[in-house]
Amino acid sequence: MSSLAHLSPTPFGRLVTAMVTPFDTEGNVDLALAGRLARYLVDEGSEGIVVCGTTGESPTLSWTEQYQLLETVKNVVGSKVKVLAGTGSNSTSEAVEATAKAAETGADGALVVVPYYNKPPQEGLLAHFQAVANSAPELPLMLYNIPGRTGCSLFPTTVSQLLPKCKNIVSFKAASGSISEVTALRMECGSDFAVYSGDDGLLLPMLSVGAVGVVSVASHIAGRRMKKMIDAFFDGQIAQALFYHEQLQPLFKALFATTNPIPVKAALQILGWDVGPPRSPLISLKKEMKEDLIDIINSLRQI
Repeated sequence: MSSLAHLSPTPFGRLVTAMVTPFDTEGNVDLALAGRLARYLVDEGSEGIVVCGTTGESPTLSWTEQYQLLETVKNVVGSKVKVLAGTGSNSTSEAVEATAKAAETGADGALVVVPYYNKPPQEGLLAHFQAVANSAPELPLMLYNIPGRTGCSLFPTTVSQLLPKCKNIVSFKAASGSISEVTALRMECGSDFAVYSGDDGLLLPMLSVGAVGVVSVASHIAGRRMKKMIDAFFDGQIAQALFYHEQLQPLFKALFATTNPIPVKAALQILGWDVGPPRSPLISLKKEMKEDLIDIINSLRQI
């Protein structure tokens, strides 16, 4: 079977990890550990890293902490991988400032989430993202649709209106839980618009309808295996890709058994990464869930 790798552009690579933010025993950001974790993720197959996204607990990080994390990770990984900064906000002026600052700090791109809580109409989203894109016209942007967290969805038709006006909007993280979102985006925006799965468990189905890769949580734990699944798919080895997909399902489910990033931080601790618990109002993983994670991780080690 012929390779599928040529079908769509991949502005940030195929395996992008939404990195957790490590905290020390006092609850402060541990920049040194963040640097070591970023280097580890690169070694495990990540081609891109998102700092200060949902998994990085951006709602409880100050902007100063976020800029320090971006600078630290970018300094550590250099040009080896793409580093994206989470710069979204439900305040357009804040998102504009954060995106411009990310560009100044040396980010390779920005992940910009749909504004949360205030539930703007599509016309408001159009104006919001146009303002953000114009604040750093040379910085490639990935729009991020996750209505389960934001209470608002960015429609493919709205994205298609943005693209002619904002040449730096190059990709989309699809986390609505709907595979059809990928098809709708491709039909509205064309096949050169890079759509990434925002859900580890839907990665393979989304690849099958035109997604180019994933913004992943599970790649903290199984990066090499996820890279093998993606590579197998694009090499036309569909049965092998399906094998990895099924093999990883227990991990995917366990990592989203409760609010992300609670489980993945516990999983990293199981692997020896002392990343600390999430900041309040999130809490540490319950004992029984952590025991399930231990069993799943041990099972993967034996395969």
